Amino acid sequence: MKKKPNILFLGIDSLRRDHMSGYGYERLTTPHIDKLAEDGVLFENHFSPSIPTTPGYASMMTGMDCFGTDVVALRHKGPLGDHVKTLAEVFDENGYNTTCIGFPGNPSSRGFQKYIDYEGWNPDETGRSPKADNLNERAIPELKRLAEEDKPFFLFLRHMDPHSPYLPPKPFERIFYDGNETDPNNDSLKAMFEFKPFADYISSWIPEGCTDSNYIDAQYDGAIAYMDACIQNIFTTVESLGIQDETLIIVTSDHGETLNEHECYYDHHGLYECTLAVPLILKYPGKLPQGKRISDITQIKDIMPTLLSLIGIETDIKFDGRNLLSLVNDEDFVQESELYLTECTWMRKHGWRTPEWKLIRALEPDLHFKEEIELYNLIADPLELNNVATKEPEIVELLTARMESYIAKREQETGRVNPIYTNLDWHGKGTGPFKTSQEAYDSMYIGSIVNAQRLQAKEKTIEKSVK
Repeated sequence: MKKKPNILFLGIDSLRRDHMSGYGYERLTTPHIDKLAEDGVLFENHFSPSIPTTPGYASMMTGMDCFGTDVVALRHKGPLGDHVKTLAEVFDENGYNTTCIGFPGNPSSRGFQKYIDYEGWNPDETGRSPKADNLNERAIPELKRLAEEDKPFFLFLRHMDPHSPYLPPKPFERIFYDGNETDPNNDSLKAMFEFKPFADYISSWIPEGCTDSNYIDAQYDGAIAYMDACIQNIFTTVESLGIQDETLIIVTSDHGETLNEHECYYDHHGLYECTLAVPLILKYPGKLPQGKRISDITQIKDIMPTLLSLIGIETDIKFDGRNLLSLVNDEDFVQESELYLTECTWMRKHGWRTPEWKLIRALEPDLHFKEEIELYNLIADPLELNNVATKEPEIVELLTARMESYIAKREQETGRVNPIYTNLDWHGKGTGPFKTSQEAYDSMYIGSIVNAQRLQAKEKTIEKSVK
C-alpha cells in the first residue's frame, strides 16, 4: 500500500500578504516562497477574519469559524473544546507521525505526538533575533528523523520573524533602509511614543533615539526576507531527502500585521485589511497545478477541509470551511464574498466585510479612543483612512442587519451564543468590559518583550513528547 503524502505546514505568525513580493510588493521580500508559489497554487484573496493568534490558529487547525471553535480571544481561557477535532488529531488517527515546532501550550496545538520549542522572541548577544535560524536548528533534524520513518509525517512550523520585536540579523536589518533612523527632524513616530500602552514595549527593541517609522517598517520587511532565506534551507532539506514529490507544502499565516497605521502601532489588532489579509500557498507536485493564482475570496477555515481532501483522508466532520479544490480545478464554487469579523486582542470589536464595504462596531470603549462605529469604502478608500459612518447611515444600517442576521443563524446552527458576546474578561484583568476608553488606555500596558511573550503562551516547554 502506497504511503500517504507528508505534510509540511508553515504557519507563519503575523505575515501580511501585501508585504510579500509574490503578492505584488515592490520589495523583494520572499523570493524563495515566491518560487514555491510558481510551482504550486497561490490564493490572492485569503483572509483570517477572527484575529489575533489564538482564534486564527484555532480556525486554521480545525476548519471551523469562531462560532465553531468558540474561540475569539487572544487570552482564551481553558482548552479547545472537545466538540472540535484538530488537524493533528485527524492525522494521528490516520497513521501519521506528528510534530509541532514553536507552538506548545496553545489550545489549537492539541493532539501532536511531539512538541519542540525554540527561541522566537528575545534578542541574542548581538542585539538581534535570529528566530528562523533558531527554528531551523530544531526543525531540520526533526524533518530528517521523520523522513526516515515508515509512516508519513505532519510537521507544523510556527515561524515568528514577522511578529514583533522585528530584529532580523545583519545584513537584513538594513537591506531595505539606507536613511538616518535618528533624524531629529523626523516626527513620524511621535504619536507612537505618546501612546503609553505600547510605547515602552516598542522602545525596548528599536534603536535609542529612533524617530523614523520607515526604519521600523524596513525591519519588518527585513525580518520577512531573513525568514524567507532560512525557509529555503528547509526546502533544500526536503529536496536532499528526495521527498519533494511526496510532500504537500503549505504556507499561510494566522493574521497580518499593523505597522505605523490606524494608530495601532506595530501589532495585529484593528479589523483593517493589513491585519485580516494573509497568504495561502499550496504546493503538491503532480496533484496541484503549477503557477496557478486564484482570485476568489477564501478563508483560513478552508485550509483543513482542503488539505484532507487533497491527500485523500475522509472524516465525518462537518466543517465550517470549504474544500478549495473545486476552485483549483475550475469547478463550480459559490464564493463567500461577505465575512463576519471579530477581534479580541487589545479591543473587543466585530464587523462585516463585503467586497465594497467594511463595517466595524465596538462592543466596548477601546484604548485608542476610536469611534464606536467605523465604515470604510474599500474601493474608493482601500487604505481605510476615511470613516464615512456618519455620512452613510443607510449603509451602516444595512451591514449591521446583515451581520446580526448571520450571527443569529450561526448561533442557531451551533447552539452556542456568539463567543464575542460571552468573552467579557478577554483582557484578563478580571474586571469585565471597560466602561470608558480612558479605563482601557490605563489598563492595557504591555511593558517589556518578556511581558509580551507571556501574553502569547501559557507555558514554556522546551521539548516534550506525547505517546
